[in-house]
Amino acid sequence: MFSSNAVVKRLGTLRVVGPDGVGLLAASTQVLNHHGCNILKSEQWTDTRENICFQRVSFHYNGVANDLMDLHRKTPTLKALWDWRDRRKKIGILVSKYDHCLWELLLRHKARELDADISVVISNHETLRPVAETFGIPYHVISPTKVSATETSSILPHHEVQQLELLKDVDVVILARYMQVLSSEFLKQFPKDGIINIHHSFLPAFLGGSPHRQAHERGVKLIGATAHFTTEVLDDGPIIEQDVINCSHRDSVQQLVKKGRVLERNVLLKAIEAHLDDRIIVHGNRCVVFGD
Repeated sequence: MFSSNAVVKRLGTLRVVGPDGVGLLAASTQVLNHHGCNILKSEQWTDTRENICFQRVSFHYNGVANDLMDLHRKTPTLKALWDWRDRRKKIGILVSKYDHCLWELLLRHKARELDADISVVISNHETLRPVAETFGIPYHVISPTKVSATETSSILPHHEVQQLELLKDVDVVILARYMQVLSSEFLKQFPKDGIINIHHSFLPAFLGGSPHRQAHERGVKLIGATAHFTTEVLDDGPIIEQDVINCSHRDSVQQLVKKGRVLERNVLLKAIEAHLDDRIIVHGNRCVVFGD
């Protein structure tokens, strides 16, 4: 129970990865109970092939009564991620000319259905400025620059230096159909779960550009969308969320694109919500995503 001088109940989450064994659940909950935390929900999954256990615990804690640093020190000897939810997370969006994902995120944000603040929208085109400014979100156009032949791949292109300055305070970057490849040096400035991309196909099928045209040429009966964390390998990061919809030989490329946009909006939103709720554990090149 919380002490009598408690004034605020805050929501925290603990995500743990460790060798499978009966002690994992007990060890993490013991730490929380010892510090007067009220456990709200606990989920656990074991990968029997690798003998690894994944756990997520959500809990209430009292910011007055509990010594949070002490709680950090007494974390079990496991890979543990503590999230205190003591402030709203900040989102930065990169976008090109396609507006459907941007509209979805800005509308959700306006309706207070997205538990985060959208700090900035950055694009390589002026096209979507009216969309961002309709919602009062700062919009910056930064045109791509190329690294010269005398420079190495370890040098950030000038436009990415500008982007990083605008993104320095955000918690997660969303590539809302940003049609540019990010440099490896840019990616190194963020944690492995720091950039979320939406790809307009059901990965690992139809990598790269024009997936709907590729799907049409192959006569597929399903098309999909995939939200994943961004890595140096194009369209190969840990997958967070996916969905598919039926299609047929009657669908033109344009009709496939139209169907795909509905999927892209929904899949990207679900992935962002899972990230904001601290429901994702990245292990290797895959994600364990706990329920909402």
